[in-house]
This record gives sequence, structure tokens and C-alpha cells, in this order.
Amino acid sequence: MTSPVAANDPETCQRPAAASALFVLSFRQRDELAALATRGGWQVIAARRADGAERRYLASGAQVAVIDARGALGDGLAAVAALGDVIAANGGALLVLVSRGDVGEIGTLYDAGATHFLSSPHSEHEFIQTLRFAARHAERMAGDWHPKIGSTEPLGWRFDRQERAVLLTPAFADLLVAGESPSALGLLRQLAPADRPIALRALRRLLETGATTAFAHDIAGLGRMVQHLTIDPETGHIDAVIERLTSIPDPANVLREALSGVRDAASARRWLDRKLADPSDPPVQVMLIALNRFDIVNSAYGRSAGDALLRTAQKRIDEIAAELLGRAAIVARLGGSEFLVAAADSPARVELVAGRIAEALSRPFVTGGAVAVLGCRIGIAPAEEGDTTGMLLRRASEALAEAKASDSLTIQTARREGQEGAPIDMLAVDLRRAMDQGEIDIVFQPQVAIATGDITGVEALARWDHPVMGALGAETLFAAADRADLVIGLSDHIQRIVLARAAGWPKNLSRLRLSLNLTAADIARPGFADIFLDRVDSSGFPRSRLTVEITESGLIEDLGIAAMLLASLRSAGCRVAIDDFGTGYSSLAYLKALPLDYLKIDKKLAQDIAGSTRDRIVVRGVIDMARSLGLAVIAEGVETEEQLDLLAKEGCQYYQGFLCAEPLDVAALEALVAIQGE
Repeated sequence: MTSPVAANDPETCQRPAAASALFVLSFRQRDELAALATRGGWQVIAARRADGAERRYLASGAQVAVIDARGALGDGLAAVAALGDVIAANGGALLVLVSRGDVGEIGTLYDAGATHFLSSPHSEHEFIQTLRFAARHAERMAGDWHPKIGSTEPLGWRFDRQERAVLLTPAFADLLVAGESPSALGLLRQLAPADRPIALRALRRLLETGATTAFAHDIAGLGRMVQHLTIDPETGHIDAVIERLTSIPDPANVLREALSGVRDAASARRWLDRKLADPSDPPVQVMLIALNRFDIVNSAYGRSAGDALLRTAQKRIDEIAAELLGRAAIVARLGGSEFLVAAADSPARVELVAGRIAEALSRPFVTGGAVAVLGCRIGIAPAEEGDTTGMLLRRASEALAEAKASDSLTIQTARREGQEGAPIDMLAVDLRRAMDQGEIDIVFQPQVAIATGDITGVEALARWDHPVMGALGAETLFAAADRADLVIGLSDHIQRIVLARAAGWPKNLSRLRLSLNLTAADIARPGFADIFLDRVDSSGFPRSRLTVEITESGLIEDLGIAAMLLASLRSAGCRVAIDDFGTGYSSLAYLKALPLDYLKIDKKLAQDIAGSTRDRIVVRGVIDMARSLGLAVIAEGVETEEQLDLLAKEGCQYYQGFLCAEPLDVAALEALVAIQGE
């Protein structure tokens, strides 16, 4: 920096009233920048690398972040893109430092989420002042600033002590949306909970002394006010004239938000402020939703296509929230590809909504003349006693960051205060014991030939009979394994159990094919093909009846390695399937590069065939594409006769799902096959 100014100069280095947290990411001048901010009165959390920046920012508690892109514009752009949404979701400010020659990129940085800029060379004074402006922006976003109402009508109320009735001035009644004759208790409840004892003490002073008195308070969502209280000596009425210390939002906007949801971050925060301030309201639950791979759509098809996709995504979220939560919820676009849903409803209901939203956003989007499959990650946080809006959103952001960091989690709920660990952390601790004590079991879901109705094979699915949490599926199991660094060990453990169980099947199951899932970690292991085939041969189960399944997302990391592994297994007599097709990139070239026998349509796509005409066209396209490549098609998750009939008409050959049977143990599977054979 040039022209440094003395740090102790009171004119140039005005400190915050109390040390505020500041997150700094500087690739080349971390220590120097941190020292300047510290001298300006900030409590600095500084980083030199972008790895884990999102989590570090959330953990810092900072409302203001600085990204130093001087001399590292590419790294700076990537960091802004990574942090922009989470900072916007938390109502923060993002200051970006740029070199003079990179000023032309400010528009790009702004689009990525930056709110403030400072170019070099600049003085220490200019840096500190810009930080203060950024902090002021964060305060406004947190709800301390409200747009002017533009009304000059008096605000006040009168309490008739004899009739025990309260009358409001029209302007005050409109602001409170309380009608013209609320009760005295109802009027008191309009105040923030911490201010109610102050109001009662002021009334007591007034009644005891008869002298004019006043008290200051907040009204949730309306701002800071002072009430001037007097007693009319003739009537004994208590009169209050209200002075606004900050301006108040348009009452029409307040009412519209309360009844029909909101569409931007600032109004969402005001809604949360009101809900958290009123203890009579049900507890609030917040979920943050981030679309996966949205930047790829923007890059490939342009901003207009991306904007259209975002509108479609918000419509899907709106429809689910309206159907399941009604007026108890709001939906907001926070910026970038991130959305917020907040509801005064039960955790179970909100988790149900989250699941429905995740399902809806996993369905294909049509944009730029192409089909894009994105999916999402969701972080949920329930409000706790004493929560502010900022605290609640930060916990939701932390849960979202955990979901993003996981290979298997779509929805993550924030841990509560004092909780030793999130459920997945506790499961990770229990996993090794579960493997040693035989708590991991296997069930088999039948696969049925649509043309004949015969059960021709089964897919092996892992289940964990947890002593406290009950039966847990494979997704939870592998999420815990990932946290415990046991993914390979768990996969090996499951493969051994499946092969041993299938090798011992009774005679009437001896013709069934067995489908066994491999993980991305298995594919990446050197020499895994030989290890796996030795395991199969040792079990006694014939290679010719074995199909290995691998999820489409698991192949993307290294297509070349995946192709070689699958070719080795296929040449050894096994068959190969891509599982959950429709949840990843779904590229025709991608499929052509791999030696495959089966394509398994993800259950969400299969169930969509009974939806709109467009949904059916998408499923038809997938089936036609697979058959043109010589692949048999298996539809997962089939639950109704209508879905099965439509799939059959489009040329799907096999299905599995609850329409035939849920996953079964060996005894139940044997009984089902025996009944079918009669």
C-alpha cells in the first residue's frame, strides 16, 4: 500500500465501538492486510488459501469479508464465487481489493457476489473507511435500516382506564395491522419481549407520579421508537405519542409479506425478525437451498438461460412450500443460485418439505435448447431460544456447507447448541463397532421383466440396524463411513456379506441375477478388479450371474480409470450397469465410452413419467438413447401401475420398486419367488 497513515490518528482510523470480526482472504499479503485491519479495531481471522474458505468464514462469525485479488485475479474471482452466496445469505458484505489494471473486472466480481471494491494503490485510511462502509451495509442488511414510510400522520394510542379499552391512531393501527381496538395485552405484545418490562415500569411511574414519562423500545420489523406517556387530568386517560427513531417500512409491504411470502433477502430477514421476536409464534425452521452445478449452465448456455432456470427452480420451490406449508412459510431468492425457505412449523414437516424440494430440483430442467440435471444441497436449522436472525441463518449456512462438502448427503440439519455432534458424527463413531458386531445386514429388492412379470434378478442393499436410531439405509451408512474414513472398509465388508449370502441361496433362487453396488472409492483403488474377482470366486457365486452397478456421479472423477475397470470385470464374465441414471451429467458421449450392459433410470425420472408431457418426453429420450446403444433398461422406484404401463409403452424392459416388493430378506424373497412360480 502507498501513503500509509499513522494508525493512532483519531481522524483517519475511527475504530468500531467494539471489536468486530473480519474475515480476510489474501493470497499474497495476508499478514500485512490483517495487521492494517487490526490497527483499525477489527478482530481479524485471516487465510492465505481458498480451501475451506466458506466454512472458515462461517466459523469466524464475521459479517464483513475481504478478498484480496491483487495480483491473483483468477483466484480472487473463484473465491468470490465460492463465498458470494453464503455471505449474501447471512446479510453480510464482501469487499474485494483489486489491482488498478483489473478495475475492468469489477462488473464480473459484482455479479459473483461482491458488494464493495477498493483498487490499488490506496492508503490505510481509505482501506479502513471502506471497511466501515461495508460494515454499515451489513448492518442495514441485518435489519437495522428500513426504507422510509413517507407518512406524516401522528402515531399514538389512548387507554380508557374506566372502559379498559385501547384506541389507536389510524396510522399506528395500519402499521401494527392490529385493527382499531386491540386489547391492552395485545398492544404490549407488539413490543419486543425484552422491552415489555421497560414499558410496564414506565406505566407504573406514570400512575404513581402523574408526571410525563417516556420509554424507548423496538417493535419487531418496524424499528426503534420512543413512547411519550401522559395522563389526561380530566378524564384519566393514558395518552401516548410515538416518535420514530428510525423509519418504518410501508405497512402494505409488511402485510403483503406476511400473507404471501417474500422474494428478496432483506424482506426475508424482516420476516424472521418478527417471528423470532414473538414467543407466542411456533418455532421457526429455516432451510437454505443451493443448486448444484449452476455455474456450468451459465457458462455453457449464457446468463439468460441461467436466469430462466432460476425462475423455474423458484417456481418448483414455491409450489411445494405453498402446498405443504401454506401461509406459514416464505420463499426468498438470496442471490446467485441460493434460495431460502422459512416456516413456523414442525421440524418433521420442514424435513418433509426439504425432501420434496430436493426431489423436485433433481428433475431435469430444459434450458438453452438442452436438458440440464442439477440437483441441490439443503441446510436446515431450527430456531433455538435467544436466536437472532443472523445466528439462525449462520447455522443454516453451516449445515448447507456440510451438505456441500459431502459426497452423499443432500440434506443436512444443523446441530443444536450443546449437542456433542451431529447425528452423522455419532454414527461415524459407532460404525466400526457395527461392522464388528454384525449390525450391517443385507436385503434384496426384486427386479422384474416387464414383458413376463417374472422376477429375474435382485439388487443387494445394505441396511444398518442401529440400536438407537433403528434401520438406516445405504446413503446414511456411507455418509457415516465417509466421516469416519471407512468407505473402502465398509464397501469391502458389504461385498463379502452379499456374496456369501447369495452363494448360499436356496435352489429356487439359483437362477436370479445379483446386482452389487461399487463405490467411486472402489474404482479408484489400484488393482481393484483383481481383488474383487478373487472375492467373487472365493464366495462361490458365479461371475455369470453377477452385475456390478456404479452410480453415474461416481464415474465422473476419472472416466479413463472407470472404463478400464469395467472392461476388466465385463471380460471376466460380469455384467455392468450405470445406477441412478439421470442424477448426473447424462451425456451420450459419456455412455458410449464405457462397456455397459444395463442402464438403470433413477427413481425420480421413472416416477416423473406419469407427470407432464414434457416429463414423459425426457424419460422416452433416455430409454431410446440407451436402446440405441444396445443397453437394457431398468427403471427404479416404480410404485404404481400407471408408471409401469407408461414405462412399458416407452420400451423399458425391467423394473424394480414397491409395486413388486420392498427390499426383502432371503426368507421373504424365497417366499415371493415361490408364490410367483405357482
